[in-house]
Amino acid sequence: MTDAPLVTILDDEPAIRDILTEALQDAGYRTRAFSRATEFEAALRSVTPAVCLVDLSLPDRDGLTLVHRLALEQGAKVIIISGRAQVQDRVTGLELGADDYVTKPFDPAEVVARVRARLRTPPRPAQTSARFGDWTAHFDHFALEKDGTETPFSQAEGEVLRLFLESPKRLITRAHMQEALGGTAGDSFDRAMDVRISRLRTKLGEDPKNPRLIKTIYGAGYIFLGDVTWS
Repeated sequence: MTDAPLVTILDDEPAIRDILTEALQDAGYRTRAFSRATEFEAALRSVTPAVCLVDLSLPDRDGLTLVHRLALEQGAKVIIISGRAQVQDRVTGLELGADDYVTKPFDPAEVVARVRARLRTPPRPAQTSARFGDWTAHFDHFALEKDGTETPFSQAEGEVLRLFLESPKRLITRAHMQEALGGTAGDSFDRAMDVRISRLRTKLGEDPKNPRLIKTIYGAGYIFLGDVTWS
């Protein structure tokens, strides 16, 4: 159990924390639960969770701001668990870097499955930088560089970008993305991919109506058209 992945739970509802703690521990994960964002952030100085479950409606901090910080600064996967079921809340959470979004009420078994799916992502090669055109993607500190200026990207966006850069000029289907990135099939996964690809296109300065690098092949998937050199 000491080598099991650590899953942190940030939710101000004791019942939710208890339900998730029990379900995750029964599945073999270590857990730590927090009711306040300040407690959670303090704990991050000494622990490195594999997955963070984060509620958006926190009493002492805006959950979306915290998700954005976790996505950019921490190596953990982030799954939002929230009572906010509106599409815009889902889109915003995914745009800020969350890996998945689960609405309340939920089945604990589904949350465990989503945690397991996120941790199934296969190990990546040792190369940490990839150059394409005028851009360099740095995966050691999650940034795109052009003309000496860096633009940060989230770990979730980086997973998608790396998938494209490892298979340039090849069709990448939704099924391939799901298998490679450890996603759970369904609208939530498709929405997450759409958001991340849209964010990457924006950071790469792509014309959304006629992108040069990340092309959508409607009904099939995506193709990355650049020439890529890894180092």
